[in-house]
Amino acid sequence: MAERKYGEPAPETHTTIRSADWDSEDLSGQNHERVAFVNVDMTEASSRGAVFHECTFSGVRFNASVHSDTAFTNCVFKRCTFFDAAFTGCKFVGSVFDGCSFDLLKVEGGDWSFVGLPGADLHSASFRDVRMREADLTGARGAGVTLRGVDLSGASLDRADLSRGDLRGSDLSSLDPRAVKLKDAVIDIPQAVVIATLLGLQVRSD
Repeated sequence: MAERKYGEPAPETHTTIRSADWDSEDLSGQNHERVAFVNVDMTEASSRGAVFHECTFSGVRFNASVHSDTAFTNCVFKRCTFFDAAFTGCKFVGSVFDGCSFDLLKVEGGDWSFVGLPGADLHSASFRDVRMREADLTGARGAGVTLRGVDLSGASLDRADLSRGDLRGSDLSSLDPRAVKLKDAVIDIPQAVVIATLLGLQVRSD
């Protein structure tokens, strides 16, 4: 089980929704706090402005679902599937993912700071213009991942595989290039300077 940031315990849930069929449901405006969702089918569901706070999702299918400006704060996701799911302007601050699949996941904008994604397979996931400050990406399997314009300041990236990834525009100041796989990753000129500096090199224009 992935540990929560700073070792905080998972929130205790008060109610349970089990094996519900929310396929193609519109969840906009709903508010759920400390609810355990178990084996719920949210395939092709949609939401705008919904709130899920300190909830636990176990075996939930988010496949092809679309969410905008929805909050999943301080939640726990266990063995959930996010195939082709899209999150735009959503907030996942403090949430933890354990044993989840993220094939073709698309995230644009929003705040994913302090999320726990250790060891996550993100090879086909795309994150654009997302805030991921102090996210735990230790050992993440992200060969081929898209991380464009992502704020990764303070993020834990030790042993992460970002080879062949598109990292342009992202904050790589917390990255140790000796502890992260970067072969064939795409970066921009300012990032090249940052990485060279982290390696102890002196960058000069003359």
